[in-house]
Amino acid sequence: MPLFLYYCALPILVLVIWSLAAVNAWVPTLLLPTPWSVVASAGDLIASGALWHHILASAGRTFTGFFVAAALAFSLAFLFAKNQRAHASGYLLIEALRVTPPLSLIPLLILWLGIGEGPKIGIVFLSSFFPIYLNTLSALRGVDPKLQEVAKVLRFDRYETMRNLTLPAAMPGILTGLRLGFGYSWRALVGAELVAASSGLGFMISEAGEFVQTDIVFVGIFTIAILGIIADVLLSRLVSRFSTKG
Repeated sequence: MPLFLYYCALPILVLVIWSLAAVNAWVPTLLLPTPWSVVASAGDLIASGALWHHILASAGRTFTGFFVAAALAFSLAFLFAKNQRAHASGYLLIEALRVTPPLSLIPLLILWLGIGEGPKIGIVFLSSFFPIYLNTLSALRGVDPKLQEVAKVLRFDRYETMRNLTLPAAMPGILTGLRLGFGYSWRALVGAELVAASSGLGFMISEAGEFVQTDIVFVGIFTIAILGIIADVLLSRLVSRFSTKG
């Protein structure tokens, strides 16, 4: 049996059970809309452009916060991997922020950054920073010390050692951190949009819930899931490619 059939088996089973529940009215449609009503609502939202608007809003916030977090996480990880005193000086603050749920900071971020894009991007930043930082730091510290001897034999300077030896060895861990960071950022952003937003997939779900438009709620949930899976697959292939090269 082809492998892709195994991937499709459980979703198809869920769809069949869902359809049977809808046809036989096992669950009120107010709570569980029919699959075809969800598809119809998705078609209407796509045709009107509303779904694309919310997708672009969420994607823009996600990528902005994610890239800022990645840049800072890489910078601190490279600094702390080489300087134990610097790592010790920032350890307690970073750990305190790491164990604080980002969504609990929404009221504070709104007070500091207003009700615009700042709080949402801040949540994405806080959610994606720590997986990237910790994986990068661990990967750099886990590089085989013998590579330094290789660098001396080849007469590499610090830049050449980092580029040709250290980074390739640490790349699988770094890319795993990027993959995890993006996943966390996507989930946290949708949560932030449920609370403080006027656009985005989280806002669309929240607004539809207030008006008991359960079919649109399902459209939002499925859109989040599909986009998240696509992004994760792309990042997984990137990780595999660089891991193989490493």
